[in-house]
Amino acid sequence: METTITEKNAGKVKAQLIVELANGPTTPEADKIMHEQGIFVCPDVLANAGGVTVSYFEWVQNRQGYYWTTGEVDERLKRVMGEAFHDVHQNYTQYKVDMRTIAYVTAVKKIVDAMRALGRI
Repeated sequence: METTITEKNAGKVKAQLIVELANGPTTPEADKIMHEQGIFVCPDVLANAGGVTVSYFEWVQNRQGYYWTTGEVDERLKRVMGEAFHDVHQNYTQYKVDMRTIAYVTAVKKIVDAMRALGRI
């Protein structure tokens, strides 16, 4: 549920790892507290991206008029999500900020790189 982990209860969290499967379950204040406590939080924006990714796959298939098997979709999804997590985690390890912040930084960097490749900036 949204805003389940707040600054009032974040200090009581005993988990070493949290994967946010709801939208916005952690407040920014709680996120900071848990980061300071060394709790690894995989943010909702990364953990929930699979559904949006599969929607994109559906769009691509419809545009091409070519359809993948369920196995092909699963394989592509695992690859895309694995690469996304790897990229974010690599930046997390390098910059030592919380996963939510570095997920957004990683995403914006990819947009900037794409715009540069297209000569738009």
